[in-house]
Amino acid sequence: MNLKFCIIFSFFLRNVIGRGGYLCNPLSSASDLGFPNHGSAGSARHLFEDNQSRHPRTDIARGYMTNSELEKAVKEFGRRCSHISRIYSIGKSVQGFPLLVIEISDKPGKEEPEPAFKFVGNVHGDEPVGRELLLLLANWICDNYMRDPLVNLIVDKIHLHILPSMNPDGFSLRRRGNANNIDLNRDFPDQFFPWNDDEDARQPETKAIMSWLREIHFTASASLHGGALVANYPWDGSLDKRKNYYACPDDGTFRFLASIYSKSHYNMSLSKEFEGGITNGAAWYPIYGGMQDWNYIYGDCFELTLEISDNKWPNAKELPTIWEYNKMSMLNLVASLVKTGVHGRVFSSDSGRPLPGSITIKGINYTVQTGRAFADYHRLLVPGERYEVMANVPGYKSKATSIWFKEEEAMNVDFILDPEATSEGTLPHSICDCDCSGKSMLLPMGYFWGIHSEVYLVFIVAVAFLCLLLRQRIKFNLLRHGQSPKRPIPV
Repeated sequence: MNLKFCIIFSFFLRNVIGRGGYLCNPLSSASDLGFPNHGSAGSARHLFEDNQSRHPRTDIARGYMTNSELEKAVKEFGRRCSHISRIYSIGKSVQGFPLLVIEISDKPGKEEPEPAFKFVGNVHGDEPVGRELLLLLANWICDNYMRDPLVNLIVDKIHLHILPSMNPDGFSLRRRGNANNIDLNRDFPDQFFPWNDDEDARQPETKAIMSWLREIHFTASASLHGGALVANYPWDGSLDKRKNYYACPDDGTFRFLASIYSKSHYNMSLSKEFEGGITNGAAWYPIYGGMQDWNYIYGDCFELTLEISDNKWPNAKELPTIWEYNKMSMLNLVASLVKTGVHGRVFSSDSGRPLPGSITIKGINYTVQTGRAFADYHRLLVPGERYEVMANVPGYKSKATSIWFKEEEAMNVDFILDPEATSEGTLPHSICDCDCSGKSMLLPMGYFWGIHSEVYLVFIVAVAFLCLLLRQRIKFNLLRHGQSPKRPIPV
Protein backbone atom coordinates (compact mmCIF):
# COMPACT_ATOMS: atom_id res chain seq x y z
CA MET A 1 0.00 0.00 0.00
CA ASN A 2 1.25 3.53 -0.57
CA LEU A 3 2.28 5.73 2.32
CA LYS A 4 -0.75 8.05 2.23
CA PHE A 5 -3.23 5.19 2.37
CA CYS A 6 -1.22 3.49 5.11
CA ILE A 7 -1.32 6.55 7.36
CA ILE A 8 -5.05 7.11 6.84
CA PHE A 9 -5.85 3.47 7.48
CA SER A 10 -3.69 3.39 10.61
CA PHE A 11 -5.45 6.49 11.94
CA PHE A 12 -8.77 4.72 11.37
CA LEU A 13 -7.63 1.66 13.32
CA ARG A 14 -6.29 3.65 16.22
CA ASN A 15 -9.08 6.14 16.69
CA VAL A 16 -12.18 4.32 15.46
CA ILE A 17 -11.62 0.63 16.00
CA GLY A 18 -9.84 0.96 19.35
CA ARG A 19 -6.50 1.34 21.03
CA GLY A 20 -3.57 0.06 19.08
CA GLY A 21 -0.30 0.85 17.39
CA TYR A 22 0.11 2.15 13.89
CA LEU A 23 0.60 -0.28 11.05
CA CYS A 24 3.15 1.85 9.31
CA ASN A 25 5.75 4.45 10.13
CA PRO A 26 7.27 6.54 7.36
CA LEU A 27 10.47 6.83 9.38
CA SER A 28 10.94 3.09 9.86
CA SER A 29 11.50 0.09 7.65
CA ALA A 30 8.58 -2.32 7.38
CA SER A 31 11.01 -5.20 7.55
CA ASP A 32 12.38 -4.18 10.95
CA LEU A 33 11.39 -7.02 13.25
CA GLY A 34 13.51 -6.07 16.26
CA PHE A 35 12.56 -4.50 19.56
CA PRO A 36 13.28 -0.79 19.91
CA ASN A 37 16.24 0.18 22.05
CA HIS A 38 15.90 2.51 25.01
CA GLY A 39 16.24 5.52 22.78
CA SER A 40 13.22 4.62 20.64
CA ALA A 41 10.86 3.13 23.18
CA GLY A 42 7.96 5.27 22.01
CA SER A 43 8.19 4.16 18.39
CA ALA A 44 6.00 1.39 17.03
CA ARG A 45 7.52 -1.90 15.90
CA HIS A 46 6.47 -3.38 12.56
CA LEU A 47 5.94 -7.08 12.49
CA PHE A 48 3.51 -7.39 9.58
CA GLU A 49 3.87 -7.13 5.84
CA ASP A 50 2.44 -4.04 4.15
CA ASN A 51 -0.58 -5.97 2.89
CA GLN A 52 -1.86 -6.79 6.37
CA SER A 53 -5.57 -6.11 6.87
CA ARG A 54 -7.47 -5.33 10.05
CA HIS A 55 -8.05 -9.07 10.56
CA PRO A 56 -4.68 -10.86 10.71
CA ARG A 57 -3.95 -13.64 8.24
CA THR A 58 -4.70 -17.16 9.39
CA ASP A 59 -1.01 -18.07 9.49
CA ILE A 60 -0.25 -15.18 11.84
CA ALA A 61 -1.47 -17.45 14.65
CA ARG A 62 1.31 -19.92 13.95
CA GLY A 63 3.27 -20.43 17.15
CA TYR A 64 0.36 -19.35 19.37
CA MET A 65 -1.63 -21.91 21.33
CA THR A 66 -5.03 -22.79 19.90
CA ASN A 67 -7.96 -22.76 22.28
CA SER A 68 -7.74 -26.52 22.68
CA GLU A 69 -4.02 -26.30 23.34
CA LEU A 70 -4.59 -23.52 25.84
CA GLU A 71 -7.16 -25.59 27.73
CA LYS A 72 -4.77 -28.55 27.75
CA ALA A 73 -1.89 -26.35 28.96
CA VAL A 74 -3.97 -24.93 31.82
CA LYS A 75 -5.06 -28.38 32.99
CA GLU A 76 -1.53 -29.71 32.68
CA PHE A 77 -0.29 -26.82 34.80
CA GLY A 78 -2.88 -27.73 37.43
CA ARG A 79 -1.55 -31.29 37.60
CA ARG A 80 2.11 -30.26 37.59
CA CYS A 81 1.72 -27.52 40.19
CA SER A 82 -1.16 -28.86 42.28
CA HIS A 83 0.57 -28.07 45.57
CA ILE A 84 0.10 -24.31 45.06
CA SER A 85 -2.71 -24.07 42.51
CA ARG A 86 -6.19 -25.06 41.47
CA ILE A 87 -8.08 -24.80 38.19
CA TYR A 88 -11.67 -23.63 38.02
CA SER A 89 -14.09 -22.17 35.49
CA ILE A 90 -16.06 -18.92 35.75
CA GLY A 91 -18.34 -19.69 32.80
CA LYS A 92 -18.33 -20.30 29.07
CA SER A 93 -17.96 -18.21 25.93
CA VAL A 94 -20.71 -17.81 23.34
CA GLN A 95 -19.42 -20.90 21.54
CA GLY A 96 -19.15 -22.88 24.74
CA PHE A 97 -15.41 -22.70 25.40
CA PRO A 98 -14.71 -22.82 29.18
CA LEU A 99 -13.26 -19.68 30.75
CA LEU A 100 -10.64 -21.44 32.87
CA VAL A 101 -8.85 -19.70 35.73
CA ILE A 102 -5.62 -20.65 37.47
CA GLU A 103 -5.49 -19.76 41.16
CA ILE A 104 -2.02 -19.67 42.71
CA SER A 105 -1.61 -19.61 46.49
CA ASP A 106 -0.09 -21.64 49.30
CA LYS A 107 -3.69 -22.48 50.18
CA PRO A 108 -5.58 -22.46 46.85
CA GLY A 109 -9.35 -22.54 47.13
CA LYS A 110 -9.30 -21.61 50.81
CA GLU A 111 -10.58 -18.21 51.90
CA GLU A 112 -7.98 -16.32 53.94
CA PRO A 113 -7.55 -12.76 55.24
CA GLU A 114 -5.22 -12.01 52.32
CA PRO A 115 -5.55 -9.74 49.26
CA ALA A 116 -6.48 -11.24 45.89
CA PHE A 117 -5.20 -10.15 42.48
CA LYS A 118 -6.43 -11.16 39.03
CA PHE A 119 -4.91 -11.04 35.56
CA VAL A 120 -7.23 -11.16 32.54
CA GLY A 121 -5.80 -11.80 29.09
CA ASN A 122 -7.12 -11.82 25.53
CA VAL A 123 -10.04 -9.44 26.20
CA HIS A 124 -9.89 -8.62 22.50
CA GLY A 125 -9.65 -11.67 20.28
CA ASP A 126 -6.99 -10.18 18.03
CA GLU A 127 -4.69 -9.31 20.95
CA PRO A 128 -3.38 -12.75 21.99
CA VAL A 129 -0.02 -11.88 23.58
CA GLY A 130 -1.56 -11.75 27.05
CA ARG A 131 -2.80 -15.34 26.98
CA GLU A 132 0.69 -16.57 26.16
CA LEU A 133 2.39 -14.41 28.80
CA LEU A 134 -0.02 -15.44 31.53
CA LEU A 135 0.77 -19.12 31.01
CA LEU A 136 4.46 -18.26 31.12
CA LEU A 137 3.89 -16.31 34.33
CA ALA A 138 2.06 -19.19 36.01
CA ASN A 139 4.76 -21.68 35.07
CA TRP A 140 7.56 -19.34 36.13
CA ILE A 141 5.96 -18.92 39.56
CA CYS A 142 5.55 -22.68 39.88
CA ASP A 143 9.18 -23.32 38.92
CA ASN A 144 10.57 -20.65 41.25
CA TYR A 145 8.48 -21.14 44.38
CA MET A 146 10.74 -21.75 47.38
CA ARG A 147 13.64 -20.42 45.29
CA ASP A 148 12.82 -16.76 44.68
CA PRO A 149 11.83 -14.43 47.58
CA LEU A 150 9.45 -12.38 45.43
CA VAL A 151 7.65 -15.51 44.25
CA ASN A 152 7.45 -16.78 47.83
CA LEU A 153 5.87 -13.49 48.92
CA ILE A 154 3.24 -13.72 46.18
CA VAL A 155 2.37 -17.37 46.82
CA ASP A 156 2.35 -17.13 50.62
CA LYS A 157 0.64 -13.75 51.07
CA ILE A 158 -1.60 -13.25 48.01
CA HIS A 159 -4.24 -15.23 46.11
CA LEU A 160 -3.35 -14.76 42.44
CA HIS A 161 -6.03 -15.61 39.87
CA ILE A 162 -5.15 -15.85 36.16
CA LEU A 163 -7.71 -15.93 33.34
CA PRO A 164 -5.56 -16.43 30.21
CA SER A 165 -8.38 -15.82 27.73
CA MET A 166 -11.60 -13.88 28.29
CA ASN A 167 -12.42 -14.03 24.58
CA PRO A 168 -11.44 -17.43 23.15
CA ASP A 169 -14.07 -17.15 20.39
CA GLY A 170 -12.63 -13.89 19.14
CA PHE A 171 -9.18 -15.48 19.10
CA SER A 172 -10.36 -18.41 16.97
CA LEU A 173 -12.17 -16.00 14.63
CA ARG A 174 -9.12 -13.68 14.46
CA ARG A 175 -11.15 -10.61 15.34
CA ARG A 176 -11.55 -8.06 18.13
CA GLY A 177 -15.08 -8.94 19.28
CA ASN A 178 -16.51 -12.21 20.54
CA ALA A 179 -18.57 -14.70 18.53
CA ASN A 180 -21.40 -12.15 18.44
CA ASN A 181 -18.88 -9.54 17.23
CA ILE A 182 -19.32 -7.52 20.44
CA ASP A 183 -16.35 -5.64 21.89
CA LEU A 184 -16.22 -7.05 25.42
CA ASN A 185 -14.38 -3.96 26.65
CA ARG A 186 -17.45 -1.86 25.82
CA ASP A 187 -20.00 -4.27 27.33
CA PHE A 188 -19.87 -3.38 31.04
CA PRO A 189 -22.16 -0.99 32.95
CA ASP A 190 -20.94 2.57 32.57
CA GLN A 191 -21.06 5.38 35.12
CA PHE A 192 -21.81 8.08 32.58
CA PHE A 193 -24.12 6.45 30.01
CA PRO A 194 -26.61 3.72 30.95
CA TRP A 195 -27.08 2.18 27.51
CA ASN A 196 -25.91 -1.30 28.63
CA ASP A 197 -27.39 -1.57 32.12
CA ASP A 198 -29.54 -4.57 31.19
CA GLU A 199 -27.54 -7.48 32.58
CA ASP A 200 -29.52 -10.05 30.61
CA ALA A 201 -28.48 -8.33 27.39
CA ARG A 202 -24.77 -8.57 28.11
CA GLN A 203 -22.45 -11.12 26.60
CA PRO A 204 -21.81 -14.37 28.53
CA GLU A 205 -18.12 -13.51 28.87
CA THR A 206 -19.04 -10.16 30.44
CA LYS A 207 -21.53 -11.73 32.82
CA ALA A 208 -18.94 -14.32 33.82
CA ILE A 209 -16.50 -11.57 34.86
CA MET A 210 -19.20 -9.75 36.81
CA SER A 211 -20.25 -12.91 38.66
CA TRP A 212 -16.59 -13.67 39.38
CA LEU A 213 -16.19 -10.38 41.24
CA ARG A 214 -19.33 -11.05 43.27
CA GLU A 215 -17.80 -14.32 44.49
CA ILE A 216 -14.23 -13.17 45.13
CA HIS A 217 -13.23 -9.87 46.71
CA PHE A 218 -10.32 -8.78 44.52
CA THR A 219 -8.09 -5.98 45.75
CA ALA A 220 -6.54 -5.20 42.36
CA SER A 221 -6.46 -6.41 38.79
CA ALA A 222 -4.93 -5.92 35.37
CA SER A 223 -6.10 -6.78 31.87
CA LEU A 224 -3.54 -7.39 29.12
CA HIS A 225 -3.93 -5.82 25.68
CA GLY A 226 -1.81 -5.18 22.61
CA GLY A 227 -1.30 -2.38 20.13
CA ALA A 228 0.64 0.08 22.31
CA LEU A 229 3.14 0.15 25.15
CA VAL A 230 1.62 1.91 28.16
CA ALA A 231 -0.06 1.33 31.54
CA ASN A 232 -3.54 2.87 31.43
CA TYR A 233 -5.59 3.84 34.51
CA PRO A 234 -9.08 5.31 35.31
CA TRP A 235 -11.08 7.09 34.36
CA ASP A 236 -11.41 5.67 30.87
CA GLY A 237 -14.33 7.95 30.05
CA SER A 238 -15.52 11.47 30.78
CA LEU A 239 -18.90 13.03 31.28
CA ASP A 240 -18.60 15.34 28.28
CA LYS A 241 -16.95 12.72 26.03
CA ARG A 242 -14.00 15.01 25.46
CA LYS A 243 -10.40 13.87 25.30
CA ASN A 244 -9.22 15.35 28.60
CA TYR A 245 -7.58 14.07 31.76
CA TYR A 246 -10.43 12.81 33.94
CA ALA A 247 -9.17 11.77 37.36
CA CYS A 248 -10.87 9.25 39.63
CA PRO A 249 -10.82 9.68 43.45
CA ASP A 250 -7.74 7.44 43.74
CA ASP A 251 -5.84 9.07 40.90
CA GLY A 252 -2.61 9.20 42.89
CA THR A 253 -2.79 5.53 43.83
CA PHE A 254 -3.51 4.50 40.24
CA ARG A 255 -0.58 6.54 38.97
CA PHE A 256 1.59 4.83 41.56
CA LEU A 257 0.43 1.34 40.50
CA ALA A 258 0.80 2.12 36.81
CA SER A 259 4.31 3.44 37.46
CA ILE A 260 5.26 0.22 39.25
CA TYR A 261 4.49 -1.66 36.05
CA SER A 262 6.05 0.89 33.72
CA LYS A 263 9.28 1.36 35.67
CA SER A 264 9.75 -2.40 36.09
CA HIS A 265 9.37 -2.89 32.32
CA TYR A 266 12.36 -2.98 29.98
CA ASN A 267 11.42 0.21 28.14
CA MET A 268 7.81 1.22 28.81
CA SER A 269 8.77 4.12 31.08
CA LEU A 270 10.96 5.58 28.30
CA SER A 271 7.99 6.14 26.00
CA LYS A 272 8.04 9.31 23.90
CA GLU A 273 4.25 9.22 23.48
CA PHE A 274 3.28 8.69 27.14
CA GLU A 275 5.18 10.44 29.90
CA GLY A 276 6.60 7.82 32.22
CA GLY A 277 4.88 5.10 30.19
CA ILE A 278 1.52 5.68 31.89
CA THR A 279 -1.69 7.43 30.85
CA ASN A 280 -5.11 8.40 32.08
CA GLY A 281 -7.61 6.63 29.82
CA ALA A 282 -9.78 9.63 29.06
CA ALA A 283 -6.69 11.71 28.30
CA TRP A 284 -5.64 9.09 25.73
CA TYR A 285 -9.12 8.79 24.30
CA PRO A 286 -12.44 8.17 26.07
CA ILE A 287 -14.18 4.80 26.00
CA TYR A 288 -17.44 3.75 27.65
CA GLY A 289 -18.61 0.41 28.99
CA GLY A 290 -15.01 -0.58 29.79
CA MET A 291 -14.03 -3.28 32.25
CA GLN A 292 -11.43 -1.13 34.03
CA ASP A 293 -13.79 1.57 35.32
CA TRP A 294 -16.46 -1.01 36.17
CA ASN A 295 -14.01 -2.89 38.40
CA TYR A 296 -13.22 0.24 40.37
CA ILE A 297 -16.81 1.50 40.70
CA TYR A 298 -18.80 -1.69 41.14
CA GLY A 299 -16.23 -4.34 41.95
CA ASP A 300 -14.24 -2.53 44.67
CA CYS A 301 -11.14 -3.47 42.67
CA PHE A 302 -8.26 -1.29 41.41
CA GLU A 303 -7.75 -2.33 37.79
CA LEU A 304 -5.17 -1.25 35.22
CA THR A 305 -5.31 -1.76 31.46
CA LEU A 306 -1.86 -2.84 30.33
CA GLU A 307 -0.85 -2.41 26.69
CA ILE A 308 2.12 -4.76 26.53
CA SER A 309 3.20 -4.83 22.87
CA ASP A 310 3.16 -2.22 20.12
CA ASN A 311 1.55 -4.68 17.74
CA LYS A 312 -1.63 -6.54 18.46
CA TRP A 313 -0.49 -9.85 16.99
CA PRO A 314 3.32 -10.00 16.81
CA ASN A 315 5.20 -12.90 15.32
CA ALA A 316 5.29 -15.76 17.82
CA LYS A 317 9.09 -15.70 17.68
CA GLU A 318 8.98 -12.46 19.65
CA LEU A 319 6.99 -13.88 22.56
CA PRO A 320 10.04 -14.94 24.64
CA THR A 321 11.45 -11.41 24.41
CA ILE A 322 8.10 -9.78 25.22
CA TRP A 323 7.85 -12.10 28.21
CA GLU A 324 11.28 -11.06 29.48
CA TYR A 325 10.36 -7.40 29.05
CA ASN A 326 7.15 -7.81 31.09
CA LYS A 327 8.05 -10.48 33.65
CA MET A 328 9.28 -8.24 36.47
CA SER A 329 6.48 -5.75 35.83
CA MET A 330 3.87 -8.44 36.34
CA LEU A 331 5.53 -9.83 39.46
CA ASN A 332 6.12 -6.42 41.05
CA LEU A 333 2.56 -5.27 40.38
CA VAL A 334 1.13 -8.32 42.13
CA ALA A 335 3.57 -8.04 45.03
CA SER A 336 2.63 -4.38 45.55
CA LEU A 337 -0.59 -5.57 47.19
CA VAL A 338 1.33 -6.53 50.33
CA LYS A 339 4.46 -4.39 50.00
CA THR A 340 2.53 -1.11 50.25
CA GLY A 341 -0.79 0.18 51.54
CA VAL A 342 -2.61 -0.28 54.85
CA HIS A 343 -4.02 -3.66 55.81
CA GLY A 344 -5.82 -5.15 58.77
CA ARG A 345 -9.07 -6.47 60.17
CA VAL A 346 -12.08 -5.09 62.04
CA PHE A 347 -13.26 -6.70 65.28
CA SER A 348 -15.95 -6.25 67.90
CA SER A 349 -14.66 -5.17 71.30
CA ASP A 350 -17.33 -7.09 73.22
CA SER A 351 -16.89 -10.47 71.54
CA GLY A 352 -13.75 -10.38 69.43
CA ARG A 353 -15.62 -11.57 66.35
CA PRO A 354 -14.83 -10.11 62.90
CA LEU A 355 -17.09 -7.24 61.81
CA PRO A 356 -17.64 -6.87 58.05
CA GLY A 357 -17.78 -3.18 57.28
CA SER A 358 -15.99 -0.51 55.28
CA ILE A 359 -12.78 1.51 55.29
CA THR A 360 -12.58 5.15 54.24
CA ILE A 361 -9.68 7.58 53.87
CA LYS A 362 -10.19 11.24 54.76
CA GLY A 363 -10.03 13.37 51.64
CA ILE A 364 -10.59 10.45 49.21
CA ASN A 365 -14.18 9.92 48.09
CA TYR A 366 -14.00 6.14 47.83
CA THR A 367 -14.98 3.29 50.14
CA VAL A 368 -13.28 -0.09 50.38
CA GLN A 369 -15.35 -2.96 51.76
CA THR A 370 -13.87 -5.50 54.14
CA GLY A 371 -14.00 -9.22 53.44
CA ARG A 372 -17.16 -10.99 54.53
CA ALA A 373 -15.63 -13.92 56.39
CA PHE A 374 -12.63 -12.35 58.15
CA ALA A 375 -13.48 -8.63 57.94
CA ASP A 376 -10.06 -8.06 56.43
CA TYR A 377 -9.26 -4.98 54.36
CA HIS A 378 -6.43 -4.10 51.99
CA ARG A 379 -6.38 -0.40 51.13
CA LEU A 380 -3.88 0.56 48.42
CA LEU A 381 -2.38 4.02 48.88
CA VAL A 382 0.54 6.11 47.68
CA PRO A 383 3.42 5.60 50.13
CA GLY A 384 5.27 8.46 51.78
CA GLU A 385 2.15 10.37 52.82
CA ARG A 386 -0.03 10.74 55.90
CA TYR A 387 -3.58 9.40 55.91
CA GLU A 388 -6.51 9.31 58.30
CA VAL A 389 -8.07 5.85 58.08
CA MET A 390 -11.56 5.17 59.42
CA ALA A 391 -13.40 1.89 60.01
CA ASN A 392 -17.19 1.90 59.82
CA VAL A 393 -19.65 -0.87 60.78
CA PRO A 394 -23.41 -0.37 61.23
CA GLY A 395 -24.33 -0.61 64.91
CA TYR A 396 -20.80 0.19 66.07
CA LYS A 397 -18.93 3.39 66.83
CA SER A 398 -16.60 4.33 63.99
CA LYS A 399 -12.90 4.72 64.75
CA ALA A 400 -10.18 6.61 62.94
CA THR A 401 -6.41 6.72 63.18
CA SER A 402 -3.65 8.63 61.42
CA ILE A 403 -0.91 6.66 59.66
CA TRP A 404 2.23 7.41 57.72
CA PHE A 405 4.26 4.79 55.91
CA LYS A 406 7.41 4.86 53.86
CA GLU A 407 8.27 3.44 50.45
CA GLU A 408 8.08 -0.34 50.22
CA GLU A 409 6.55 -0.56 53.68
CA ALA A 410 2.99 -1.64 54.36
CA MET A 411 1.10 -0.72 57.53
CA ASN A 412 -1.02 -3.18 59.50
CA VAL A 413 -3.83 -1.64 61.54
CA ASP A 414 -6.60 -3.64 63.25
CA PHE A 415 -9.71 -1.77 64.35
CA ILE A 416 -11.55 -2.78 67.54
CA LEU A 417 -15.00 -1.17 67.51
CA ASP A 418 -17.36 -0.64 70.44
CA PRO A 419 -21.09 -1.29 70.02
CA GLU A 420 -23.43 1.67 69.93
CA ALA A 421 -26.22 1.91 72.47
CA THR A 422 -29.72 1.45 71.03
CA SER A 423 -32.57 3.94 71.55
CA GLU A 424 -33.60 1.94 74.64
CA GLY A 425 -30.11 2.35 76.08
CA THR A 426 -29.08 -1.27 75.57
CA LEU A 427 -26.23 -2.58 73.49
CA PRO A 428 -26.67 -4.73 70.40
CA HIS A 429 -26.75 -8.48 71.01
CA SER A 430 -23.33 -9.99 71.43
CA ILE A 431 -22.10 -13.56 71.41
CA CYS A 432 -20.42 -12.72 74.72
CA ASP A 433 -22.75 -14.23 77.33
CA CYS A 434 -21.73 -11.83 80.06
CA ASP A 435 -23.02 -8.27 80.21
CA CYS A 436 -20.61 -6.02 82.06
CA SER A 437 -23.10 -3.16 82.13
CA GLY A 438 -24.96 -4.95 84.93
CA LYS A 439 -28.39 -4.20 83.42
CA SER A 440 -29.19 -7.84 82.82
CA MET A 441 -28.50 -8.43 86.52
CA LEU A 442 -31.30 -6.16 87.78
CA LEU A 443 -34.03 -8.80 87.89
CA PRO A 444 -31.97 -11.40 89.72
CA MET A 445 -30.83 -8.68 92.13
CA GLY A 446 -34.37 -7.75 93.03
CA TYR A 447 -35.29 -11.36 93.54
CA PHE A 448 -32.35 -12.33 95.71
CA TRP A 449 -31.66 -9.09 97.56
CA GLY A 450 -33.86 -9.73 100.48
CA ILE A 451 -32.89 -13.37 100.84
CA HIS A 452 -29.24 -13.85 99.90
CA SER A 453 -27.87 -10.33 99.55
CA GLU A 454 -24.34 -11.13 100.66
CA VAL A 455 -24.05 -14.16 98.36
CA TYR A 456 -25.42 -12.15 95.49
CA LEU A 457 -22.92 -9.32 96.02
CA VAL A 458 -20.08 -11.82 95.86
CA PHE A 459 -21.61 -13.24 92.68
CA ILE A 460 -21.81 -9.76 91.07
CA VAL A 461 -18.17 -9.02 91.86
CA ALA A 462 -17.07 -12.40 90.50
CA VAL A 463 -19.01 -11.94 87.24
CA ALA A 464 -17.63 -8.42 86.75
CA PHE A 465 -14.09 -9.69 87.33
CA LEU A 466 -14.58 -12.52 84.82
CA CYS A 467 -15.93 -10.09 82.24
CA LEU A 468 -12.88 -7.85 82.74
CA LEU A 469 -10.55 -10.82 82.26
CA LEU A 470 -12.47 -11.87 79.14
CA ARG A 471 -12.17 -8.44 77.56
CA GLN A 472 -8.46 -8.29 78.25
CA ARG A 473 -8.06 -11.75 76.72
CA ILE A 474 -9.98 -10.68 73.60
CA LYS A 475 -7.81 -7.61 73.09
CA PHE A 476 -4.69 -9.71 73.60
CA ASN A 477 -5.85 -12.23 70.98
CA LEU A 478 -6.61 -9.47 68.48
CA LEU A 479 -2.92 -8.59 68.38
CA ARG A 480 -2.22 -11.98 66.80
CA HIS A 481 -4.19 -11.48 63.56
CA GLY A 482 -1.65 -9.56 61.42
CA GLN A 483 -0.79 -10.36 57.79
CA SER A 484 2.75 -9.10 58.01
CA PRO A 485 5.76 -10.12 60.06
CA LYS A 486 5.18 -6.80 61.83
CA ARG A 487 2.59 -6.83 64.59
CA PRO A 488 -0.58 -4.93 63.61
CA ILE A 489 -1.50 -1.79 65.50
CA PRO A 490 -4.83 -2.19 67.33
CA VAL A 491 -7.06 0.89 67.31
